[in-house]
Amino acid sequence: MALSSPGTDSDRTAGSAGPRPTRGLLPLLLAGNTAMYALYIGVPGVLLALQIEAIDPAEKVANFGLVSGISAIFATIFNPVAGALSDRSGRRNPWILAGGLLALPVMLLLGSVDTILLVTIAWCLGQAVMNVYQAALTSVVPDRVPTEARGKASAAVGLGLPVGSTIGALLGAAFSDDYRTGYLLFGAIVAAAAVLFTACAREERMPVKAPMPVKAQLAAFAGALKDHDFRWAFIGRALLILGYFAVAGFQLYILKDRTDLPAGLAPEEAVAILMPVNSVAMVVSTVLGGWLSDRYDRRKLFVGASAVLAAVALLIPAVSSSWTAMLAFSVVNGLGFGCYMAVDTALVTMVLPKAEDAARDMGVLNVANAGPQIVAPFVASVIVSLSGGGYTPLFVFAAVLSVLGALAVRPIQGVR
Repeated sequence: MALSSPGTDSDRTAGSAGPRPTRGLLPLLLAGNTAMYALYIGVPGVLLALQIEAIDPAEKVANFGLVSGISAIFATIFNPVAGALSDRSGRRNPWILAGGLLALPVMLLLGSVDTILLVTIAWCLGQAVMNVYQAALTSVVPDRVPTEARGKASAAVGLGLPVGSTIGALLGAAFSDDYRTGYLLFGAIVAAAAVLFTACAREERMPVKAPMPVKAQLAAFAGALKDHDFRWAFIGRALLILGYFAVAGFQLYILKDRTDLPAGLAPEEAVAILMPVNSVAMVVSTVLGGWLSDRYDRRKLFVGASAVLAAVALLIPAVSSSWTAMLAFSVVNGLGFGCYMAVDTALVTMVLPKAEDAARDMGVLNVANAGPQIVAPFVASVIVSLSGGGYTPLFVFAAVLSVLGALAVRPIQGVR
């Protein structure tokens, strides 16, 4: 999975009004994205971590980092490829349907393998089909939603993350003792969402879009980062995302190996409690942070403060291994990360180098979302391994990155 901004993958007509959206499109976007994030959280966050631990308990941290890192590289490469393929066809629905339906047999395969190598191969296939689904679904907003309605559409897409995360954590915990059934259920949810979306959201064939040559894409990337304000916004986002995912990916192992859970509470059940708590806090801070930053016209202040809040959250479990500390971490982390993502996205739109290249430059920003997710599992597993299996250095490392992310917005000059 790669965090992305709605409408940036292939929005080559940003700013145009576009066709009127299909009636009921926003609920369908919410359902489609909820299903996607449910799988992205429930599979790697719970089931995959447990499966890897069952295969080789002694090396679970290193193996999980390896599988997560390789699959993230695969996902990052495959997402733009899948987007380009749907661009070339001028259609989204067939790709959404194909990716969603293929999720079912791939999840069946993932649940049936029993070596780290086969798990890696199967999860890479899972990332491939899910990125076909994700790339096409993400492109629906710029294709079918008029400019004046894209705020509502983006909200529908964005709500898929906390809602899907909660569902994914709950289902992952419920099927923690039965990986195969759990994997099948997640695959079935995505397949059902794909069928529902393509059956109800009819589309007209779009004009075929020629892909941008690789050389031109590299030149565009370098050109965008030459802009002073955009470069610092890119750096700040990359630092915070790296810190966030370095810890988030290992949450189940942290609960298993470090946290003093109440009697009778299994680590998988603890995940199912923490994720909804985190999601509610994230929704509240996303809405409130966006509103307050608009009201006071202070983007840098809110971005910096929310990044610092994320750092404070990471220090809570660093100094205490109690269950209460993990609950507090989930709340504070959700408040900080939700506000950061909401306001920082608004800030970035104000420092884009050229208005006519807005879609392209927002795509460049997505590298700051996806790149750190690739690096995070490797970095985290190395830190934990070097510390002898301890997670305190990982929390401190992530907190330092969050503080650096807060400081990165200070040099930005074009936004208050």
